[in-house]
Amino acid sequence: MLPRDLPSTSAVLTDPAALPVLDRHGRNAVTEAVRAVLADLRTRLVAGGQSLEAATARDVLALAAGKLEASGRSSLAPLFNLTGTVLHTNLGRALLAEDAIAAATGAMANPVALEYDVEAGGRGERDDHVRGLLLELTGAEDATVVNNNAAAVLLALNTLAKDRGAIVSRGELIEIGGAFRMPDIMAQAGARLVEIGTTNRTHAKDYRAALGADIGVILKVHTSNYRIQGFTAEVEAPELAGIAKDAGVPLLNDLGSGSLVDLSRYGLKREPTVREAVAEGADLVTFSGDKLLGGPQAGFIVGRRDLIAAINRNPMKRALRVDKIRLAAIEATLKLYRDPDRLAQRLPTLAMLARPLAEIEAQAARLAPVLAKAVGSAFTVSVCACQSQIGSGALPLDTLRSAGLAVSGSGLNDLAAALRRLPRPVIGRIEEGRLLLDLRCLRDEAGFIATLETLS
Repeated sequence: MLPRDLPSTSAVLTDPAALPVLDRHGRNAVTEAVRAVLADLRTRLVAGGQSLEAATARDVLALAAGKLEASGRSSLAPLFNLTGTVLHTNLGRALLAEDAIAAATGAMANPVALEYDVEAGGRGERDDHVRGLLLELTGAEDATVVNNNAAAVLLALNTLAKDRGAIVSRGELIEIGGAFRMPDIMAQAGARLVEIGTTNRTHAKDYRAALGADIGVILKVHTSNYRIQGFTAEVEAPELAGIAKDAGVPLLNDLGSGSLVDLSRYGLKREPTVREAVAEGADLVTFSGDKLLGGPQAGFIVGRRDLIAAINRNPMKRALRVDKIRLAAIEATLKLYRDPDRLAQRLPTLAMLARPLAEIEAQAARLAPVLAKAVGSAFTVSVCACQSQIGSGALPLDTLRSAGLAVSGSGLNDLAAALRRLPRPVIGRIEEGRLLLDLRCLRDEAGFIATLETLS
């Protein structure tokens, strides 16, 4: 076949088979895709690297349609998180509850009273949609919300300690994902870092010695993504609150993951709750919405009414505010906490963390032959015990007993890549010479089976 034998762009577009493709993707997109396919075929023919017996208009159309379908797929399409990390930062952290999804969908599809007081018929405040719930659930005097917890800390520090000192223990100068460090946040907030104590031991006298007229805030950071063990000492929040009060300096307690309930009731290790941090005397408490709380990405600041008012007057607050979609999802998520007895059934994050081991083991037994058939005789599939993690910096030393599927054989990296290329990608982890698929987070078993059937 010669380049001149290729069909023209017009011939491809006027073929009757092109009608549904044009209807789906539009004339401009289809035209560009057809031209790209023809240019590629022409290049290959001229180079002589590959002979083509024929390339009809419908052949070209099929190649163009394939390109358009591939480029049209969302890069945020659903996948199966079988990594064993429940709150996986790279995979989107918390899954929203059905109530939150419905609320967000409603806000997307309709006008809502975002900053409108329906009763008074005038301007309202967007934070009012969640302020009451946050006060009810935390015991704080006031509350505000921004787009994530790093923003919450940034805004609070900028309001309280711009061009002033911020005291923090050296052992609490954390680094979170992506090399994002607390000292960098403080610098961007305009606060001067006043580092006290040592990596493993900080005492009350260290805080008192650093206090002075130029200090704007004492910062306590919950080290949610690591633990220092052994010969250690720290000043607990109640004592630190007393030191701050005596000095007339606000205490800002950054809880990070931020739990609103005692996790021990669900069989997990206890984490400090926001209500406890408020009760212990912190003037402000910051925490995340999309980690242990189980909602959309957000950062909350709760605490003293006068300090929250100052934060809301900060021009930076407008740049960090959340939109109507997330506010609707946050409100719906917080309402679930009013019924703690059913929270683990209604909130996906808690449901996956508290999922019974026997249930996961039974699922693994059902799926082992399905996976074995999909991967073929070159691999061996077995049910295995494994350990899940909470993720996103929460309880870093604690794991959850789980079960999964272990795949052994040569070419595991190629198999893992093939699973990632499925219509709904399957993400596991390679560990100790096996590809492990931890099933703790597998909620759609039928969808998983259907996806495996496309593996070739």
